Amino acid sequence: MTLISFVVPAFRVQGYLRECLDSILGQPFGDLEVIGVDDASPDGSGEILTEYAARDPRVHAVRLTENVGLGPARNIGLDRAVGEYLWFVDGDDWLVAGCLPHVAERLRATRPDVLIVDHVRAHWNNVGVRSAMADVFPEPPGEAAFRLRDRPETLRLLHTAWNRVVRRQFLVDQGFRFAPGWYEDVSFSYPVLMAAERIGVLDRVCVNYRQRRSGAITRTRGDRHFEVFAQWHRVFRLMDRWGPQVDELRPAVFERMIWHYLNVLGNGARIASELRPAFFAQIHADYTRFRPAGEYPVPPGVEGVKHRLVAAGRWRTFSALRTANRAADASRRSVRRAGRRALPVARRTAEVTGEAVLHEYYRAELRRPIDPALALYAAYWFRGYACNPAAVYAAARRLAPQVRGVWVVRRDRVDTLPSGVEYVVAGSPAYYRALARARWLVNNVNFPDFVRKRPGSIHLQTHHGTPVKVMGLDQQRYPIGAMGMDFAKLLRRVDRWDFSVTSNSFSTQMWERAYPAAYETLEVGYPRNDRLVLATRDEVHKVRAELGIGPDEQVVLYAPTHREHLPGWQPPFDPDRLLDVLGPSGRLLIRSHYFEDRDRRPQRPAAGRLLDVSAHDRVEDLYLAADALITDYSSAMFDYGVLDRPIVVYAPDWEAYRLARGVYFDLLAEPPGAVARDFPALLDLFRSGAVRSAEAEEARQRFRARFCALDDGHAAERVVRRVFLDEPA
Repeated sequence: MTLISFVVPAFRVQGYLRECLDSILGQPFGDLEVIGVDDASPDGSGEILTEYAARDPRVHAVRLTENVGLGPARNIGLDRAVGEYLWFVDGDDWLVAGCLPHVAERLRATRPDVLIVDHVRAHWNNVGVRSAMADVFPEPPGEAAFRLRDRPETLRLLHTAWNRVVRRQFLVDQGFRFAPGWYEDVSFSYPVLMAAERIGVLDRVCVNYRQRRSGAITRTRGDRHFEVFAQWHRVFRLMDRWGPQVDELRPAVFERMIWHYLNVLGNGARIASELRPAFFAQIHADYTRFRPAGEYPVPPGVEGVKHRLVAAGRWRTFSALRTANRAADASRRSVRRAGRRALPVARRTAEVTGEAVLHEYYRAELRRPIDPALALYAAYWFRGYACNPAAVYAAARRLAPQVRGVWVVRRDRVDTLPSGVEYVVAGSPAYYRALARARWLVNNVNFPDFVRKRPGSIHLQTHHGTPVKVMGLDQQRYPIGAMGMDFAKLLRRVDRWDFSVTSNSFSTQMWERAYPAAYETLEVGYPRNDRLVLATRDEVHKVRAELGIGPDEQVVLYAPTHREHLPGWQPPFDPDRLLDVLGPSGRLLIRSHYFEDRDRRPQRPAAGRLLDVSAHDRVEDLYLAADALITDYSSAMFDYGVLDRPIVVYAPDWEAYRLARGVYFDLLAEPPGAVARDFPALLDLFRSGAVRSAEAEEARQRFRARFCALDDGHAAERVVRRVFLDEPA
């Protein structure tokens, strides 16, 4: 029999689900199964479960046609599980690496009905906050199993389903199920502990409990938080049915109920101010209804005062106390900040610079009305007219001519702009004025930190690639590749976004995790790839001719990515040796990453067979001109894949790169074509013709199906219609 069945319900967790599943399946322990339940999720969660089930026989995907909620979804998984033990893991949390052998060892050694494991709260800033385990059990709990009446303090451990492993037959015999509605853990976890004959505690952190910035019910305001009362009513009705055998537990359970109610009420992200009096009134009603005879363990200090105010039904006093406590906390934080800022006057005195004057001018312009027809465009930190913003701009000129498009460009890049494109120079008064008054702000990176999100303005983030390497908040786990990044500022920039363009479902999932905020995702394909889809044979010939390439030459484009953790690093690549293998008709184009070419000026086409195209303004031209692409971990492969031409992954430092920089998927296991791990192997691929083998072709078709399916030549139009014309997505 399988030892552990993991039940993983999935609803709107596409950005986190892969990490959850990988954390289970990648454990050094194999006696498990995963029942993934797609609760009719409107995102890509169901497709992810299906994908994992197709490649790992331990995974079983259940696709529901109607949304039933977290509790019933867990019940569906419970009914399909065959394991001796059940572990309900939420799709946005993940297991600690290497924890499962320790869990399995304890289960086999003690055969508990319930095994509670430790966890940490994993915040977006990569800070983990410990659980109450050490407070509840100041001394290690030991390996011996116990009943709840012998150690009632166990009730003070977090009452979730995911921090406990439960014997399946015990659940079946007791008839325990999850109830519908929010806070479904309450009416499951507490009864399970009260009924268990053998409870174990493993004081080892096994679960990372993700604290999401958005999307979780704990950060969602609304009246559904009143459903917590129905869940606790279920607990006490069950205790009434069980009678005297649980009477001695009533005081401790009652204290937990009041603690939980106050915790929900005290969270400003859950209960809106207008609902707070009614919520407090229901707490008072339940206090009166369920209070056990005699004493119960009232907590000390301020928390005890809250209990007494609940008992008396004194909402106004309770509210005033909360306001006073919040003001005191704010005052203490202000004093600490002031202390950190306290510097000698000489150090605090700064000369007013021209930039400071312009920032004041920007703030003044913010007080003027938004220009209802102005759209401001930028790309790659003002390097010029390029990428997705350029494609959106062109489509907007055609579909929304009433919108006036203006580009921000560095002074040294003005001469690269196409004729007729209106622009402002970065840093000029006109630039600050346009930033302050534009209705639409379109960029493939972020505008500077000082830019404010005005009510009525619309920020469109187009991005500039499908991610192989980790991005955004995920970079916190790879500090070598994220040196100097301020993630709090990053999130403030992300919070300005109204729309985020993605080229495929995979990108949507990764951006949702890397950039958690309330923007609307436009999963429509990449506008910059429209040109690749629609290019004619004559256009390809024209591009090649402009680059000095003849019609019969076989062109290979080499485009490696930048390595933030290794500045100045160059892959082991000998152009002359590759040209020898390509033969007399071969032509090699080399394009380094734009981070390494900030100061390059455009070059004329070279007469030889090797051409440095790093300064070429339109990378799409190079894709059209090339008969094959060599790259490593660059997003170029996803764009070039639209053309359905051979792609070679040249990954001489794959292991070092994935450890130092971090990657979202195993590029060598799911490549877009042939793979070479060193330069001799790369030469052999071209020498033998393996670049165009049936195996490479099959890999490319799988890659295209996954990443390029939306690129149909109309992505820019879809963006313009949604963002500028406000048509439904």
